[in-house]
Amino acid sequence: MNTFLQIHPDDNVLVALQDLPAGTNVSFNGQTIQLRQNTAAKHKFLIDNINTGEAITMYGVLVGKSTRPLVQGESITTENIVHDANAFHEKESNLQWQAPDVSKWKNSTFMGYHREDGQVGTRNYWLVIPLVFCENRNVGVIKTAFEKGLGFAPTEVYNEQVNDLVALYKSGNLEAIRQYEAGNITSTDKRKNTVFPNIDGIKFLTHEGGCGGTRQDSDALCALLAGYIHHPNVAGATILSLGCQHAQVSVLQAALKKLNPAFNKPVLVYEQQKSASEFAMLSAAIKDTFLALVEANKQTRQPSSLSKLVIGLECGGSDGFSGISANPAVGHTSDLLVALGGTSILSEFPELCGVEQELINRCVDQQTSDKFIRIMRAYENQAQSVGSGFYMNPSPGNIKDGLITDAIKSAGAAKKGGSSPVTDVLDYTEYVTRPGLNLLCTPGNDVESTSAEVGSGANIVLFTTGLGTPTGNPIAPVIKLATSTRLATRMPDIIDIDTGSIISGQHSIAEMGEQILDFVIKAASGEIHTKAEDLHQDDFIPWKRGVSL
Repeated sequence: MNTFLQIHPDDNVLVALQDLPAGTNVSFNGQTIQLRQNTAAKHKFLIDNINTGEAITMYGVLVGKSTRPLVQGESITTENIVHDANAFHEKESNLQWQAPDVSKWKNSTFMGYHREDGQVGTRNYWLVIPLVFCENRNVGVIKTAFEKGLGFAPTEVYNEQVNDLVALYKSGNLEAIRQYEAGNITSTDKRKNTVFPNIDGIKFLTHEGGCGGTRQDSDALCALLAGYIHHPNVAGATILSLGCQHAQVSVLQAALKKLNPAFNKPVLVYEQQKSASEFAMLSAAIKDTFLALVEANKQTRQPSSLSKLVIGLECGGSDGFSGISANPAVGHTSDLLVALGGTSILSEFPELCGVEQELINRCVDQQTSDKFIRIMRAYENQAQSVGSGFYMNPSPGNIKDGLITDAIKSAGAAKKGGSSPVTDVLDYTEYVTRPGLNLLCTPGNDVESTSAEVGSGANIVLFTTGLGTPTGNPIAPVIKLATSTRLATRMPDIIDIDTGSIISGQHSIAEMGEQILDFVIKAASGEIHTKAEDLHQDDFIPWKRGVSL
């Protein structure tokens, strides 16, 4: 296994692929570099001396500048470099893209749920949604009733532990409690539903919005919820409304019609302030929803072209290996899918800082690139208006594991988007309409971003992580990819795919990207359930852009 890597020929730093002690000599381009400090795996050290204010280059782009003179072999840290990134401007060239060979998948299909509007789902869910946080408790009542009654509830392994402890306590055996060890969990998902075998579950999108903020926020919430109802993984929805909130039923209905003027999925609406009682409203909602499930259960999986796959490209808990292993592998998967006529969505705009010009030049036309520029600048200006900026994006965990500037993090994160042309740019809650690589404006927060990708049409999500993040989604399978074998071994309960073999040299990026696509096809067909699905990791956070009023 190699001990270090130069990612791009123009880079003036090398990445340690394993822990390297101070004094280690490495041979690079005919010279011997001696490390000045202990350099942990994923961190970087200099190829040559540089002066104060000189550029740090990784992935072939500017990612920072030195704050003092630095010597060959010295590690870069938050103490000796600061964030810096290249400016961006109008589209200056056209991409000449060489699509990868996809003949292997020429006749491949996946088994999906075909909807009347032409979309194809990878799952078949029913949604229960509150239009305002005031209805969250009522949604919880429906959740308890349906999950237990239909067998969708997760196995209560932790309740069993508490029951054991209660029994020991009642027996007066405190020492036995101290010595108690819970058994390992192989899976919390027994999939006990036998009433409606063609329904994957009922999902409940509780949230903290719908009122008390700006009308723009409530409109955006309704647009996001409409995206979920319109989504091919959803058969229909039950909506609970209080009645007086900003997020009115009419706003949701308008958002649905905007997505599809011929929208005809069943949507059941109940307004508490117009109901005889809470009991009457919930009883009606439960009965009507049950009848709707009878109809939804009639839908079955049928063969579908891979062009109907829409993959969200996401990362969370990133580390210094993310941009070397999992992200470029996912990027190759995206390129393969695009070459097959499918769609991918790259989001997290604060994590595209420094690579904007490359993405601008990859846009298929001036209109698309201009929209990207406009949204990126507006977002950065909004961050600066509250005393922040994209440069503050890296978390303590990112920094500890080698992502010490936002530009370093961004240059690696953008690798998820592969090399294909950018066919469209979407603002938050806009829905995909063009096959190919789409850029979607979201925050870097992985749950907000994943929630948005699915709301914009992703029917499966590829989620890379270097530190270990359990994020899932209520309606779309989230495939978790570890950047290192060490992480995959340490957290096997949340990781689906180990891309660490790229670091060890056992697989190339292209080979791993192909393996990922094969996994995607099986997951989309329901042959594989992801770890996040097994754990019922149903994370959903709308992005609140405005202030509370």
